[in-house]
Amino acid sequence: MTERNSPYDATRWHATTICSVRKGKDVVVGGDGQVSMGQTVLKHNARKVRRLGKDKEIIAGFAGSTADAFTLFERLEAKLEAHPGQLTRACVELAKDWRTDKYLRKLEAMMIVCDKDVSLILSGTGDVVEPEDGVVAIGSGGNYALAAARALANNTDMGPEDIIKAAMKIAADICVYTNDNLVIEKI
Repeated sequence: MTERNSPYDATRWHATTICSVRKGKDVVVGGDGQVSMGQTVLKHNARKVRRLGKDKEIIAGFAGSTADAFTLFERLEAKLEAHPGQLTRACVELAKDWRTDKYLRKLEAMMIVCDKDVSLILSGTGDVVEPEDGVVAIGSGGNYALAAARALANNTDMGPEDIIKAAMKIAADICVYTNDNLVIEKI
């Protein structure tokens, strides 16, 4: 077996589903807890959504390699300290480093980062994207959760936490790399 075909190869670890809904003055980020390697579920209750920043006023969720995500969380917290109260600027600075740094370029993860004013998607290709409608999702079940959350946000009176729960349930029913053991954080 070559190293590339090893079950321990990071490219065989499948992502997750992270979804965020901004509605009114509320922002909610939810993520599932499943960690998979190949066709095996290794863990059901991983915590992929967490609060960041000195005052814990920022919520971030990741999809991808766990070690890579923790590296990015640490780097983002350093950028937030350098640019207090400026989430977009901190994320742009992180994305620039992520894209240009030889070590960081190899990290395989995506992030959703939100505060009371802005929701952003960050990627290793230098993307820092703010959704038009306040609904965003990433990961292997991201498109399923995104479609469900958009439909519910635009066509119901449901609050953002209920939208996240329903959208993540739909994603978990469709995506084999997503479960319904949720971690939800609110601003």
